Amino acid sequence: MYEILKGLRVIEASSFVASPSAGLYLAQLGAEVIRVDTIGGGPDYNRWPKSDEGASFYWEGLNKGKKSITVNIGTEEGKSLIQDLACAPGENAGILLTNFPQNGFLSYQALRQKREDIIVARVMGQSNGGPALDYTVNCALGYPLITGPETLEEDQPVNHVLPAWDLLAGAYSAFSLLAADKHRVATGEGGEYKIPLADIGVTAMANMGQLAEVLYQDGNRARHGNQVYGAFGKDFKTADGKRMMIMAITPRQWKGLLKVLDIEKQVSEIESVRGVTFVKDEGTRYEHADALYPLIESRVCLRKAAELQAALDAAGGCWGEYQSMREAAEDEALVTNNPIFSDMKNPSNYTYPTPGSALTIADKPRDMPVVAPHLGQHSASVLASVLGLDDDKVARLIEQGVVGESNT
Repeated sequence: MYEILKGLRVIEASSFVASPSAGLYLAQLGAEVIRVDTIGGGPDYNRWPKSDEGASFYWEGLNKGKKSITVNIGTEEGKSLIQDLACAPGENAGILLTNFPQNGFLSYQALRQKREDIIVARVMGQSNGGPALDYTVNCALGYPLITGPETLEEDQPVNHVLPAWDLLAGAYSAFSLLAADKHRVATGEGGEYKIPLADIGVTAMANMGQLAEVLYQDGNRARHGNQVYGAFGKDFKTADGKRMMIMAITPRQWKGLLKVLDIEKQVSEIESVRGVTFVKDEGTRYEHADALYPLIESRVCLRKAAELQAALDAAGGCWGEYQSMREAAEDEALVTNNPIFSDMKNPSNYTYPTPGSALTIADKPRDMPVVAPHLGQHSASVLASVLGLDDDKVARLIEQGVVGESNT
């Protein structure tokens, strides 16, 4: 963790991936992020993956470094408490991060009645207020129909397992929230900042040139299996049965690959026959993959992975070895010797490598990560510190079932 956002307070009323991940990134940079859940936990509190005892690794992963308060949102007093938390006074307060519906008790109009300069960063499904999830956005964009082996039927989709649009929306939401705060400091204006998941997906598609591609070229892009579209990159199998992804995007990477595999002469002959040069343009390498990939496969299969990887490193090559998630979890560079991780006991009672921020700030020490709270762990302290409620008032709210206590 870092403390570059120390003093900033964000009230988070959210669930699932996009909105909680935005709060996570802010908390890991030092913001005070107070997550508000319904008593007993929201819809993502018991989400998979889970421990054998039923604790959600997912929930404690996305809520590291946050404070937790639970409120009965079925009561008017509970709704009013959440509004008061979001609209609490202070120069660095009055910020709500949520994926709650844009209408209702957390609407911008309702909150603005309590604090005129309130900032609401609202993660949505569709821009019209309709629901959407990562998989429903992804299927609508066409990616599952260009993912997977070339042998699949044209209309057979392949879903990815990474919620890419959720994670991208979370990062975009954190960025938007900080931009909104900067604007408020300069102008005194709050506002509602809407981040629809569908718009995140379609703008990313357009920004990468894929919208123009399908509009102005003949038909949809074909599946390419594990080959990288428009560049040199593919999986290759080594003599000892390892699979490597080998890329050559830059001229240096391409020259290094040819040198390591000792195929400069053969590649030069292909260039001469086809009247092209592969050194400068990655697209040209892609266009002539039918000749290049078999040649490279014939050489990679003769080399053991460790020796080939060392040679590529020395020549400035670019590669990655395919690993299972378990192997990745035990990888020295990725996890076990990576300074972003610390072995910590989490609310599930499991101790495992727990990451802080993915950001590294040069010449600034990295503090230890902060694990996720127990559900409702900070109910009493948040009501006291943010709203100034005394012990008797808090005790009454707990007794009446408006506020929940810690589940520990």
